[in-house]
Amino acid sequence: MKIKKLLFVVFIAACSMSAAAQKNTTKSFVKFKVPKLTTILGTFKDTSYILPEMADSIIGLPLKITDAKNVAYLISSYQFLYKKIVTTEDENTGKTSKISSIKSSLFKTASLPTIWLNAVRENLKSGEELYFFAVVVKDPQGRIMYAPDLKLILK
Repeated sequence: MKIKKLLFVVFIAACSMSAAAQKNTTKSFVKFKVPKLTTILGTFKDTSYILPEMADSIIGLPLKITDAKNVAYLISSYQFLYKKIVTTEDENTGKTSKISSIKSSLFKTASLPTIWLNAVRENLKSGEELYFFAVVVKDPQGRIMYAPDLKLILK
């Protein structure tokens, strides 16, 4: 009988410690409405058609993310894709044709590295695309969110 009482007391104590531990580790969740963000390169946002000369002049500028109140967001990372038009030759017939080739990578700085700038600026021409996507940003409070994609199509 004493053993049953002792086990009962130990069981109650264990349950109360478990409940206390859960209260201490539970964090409160605060709802947060993600603001409408805009991804900007130079003066261009969303999907824009631009001349190759304009693309050459803005590709070295830093990517900027802002909201409707013009609050700037810190870029954590983004993917950049360069869809390039290249010429290929059919080995059997010797005929050449234009095809697209892509170069893409993940970046963690607002501006593209020099090696990428040089590769993109080499032969910018009509029909090519500069695409910034999967843009991850932090707001001033450190909350992480996605910003919209930015696609520049050369005309």
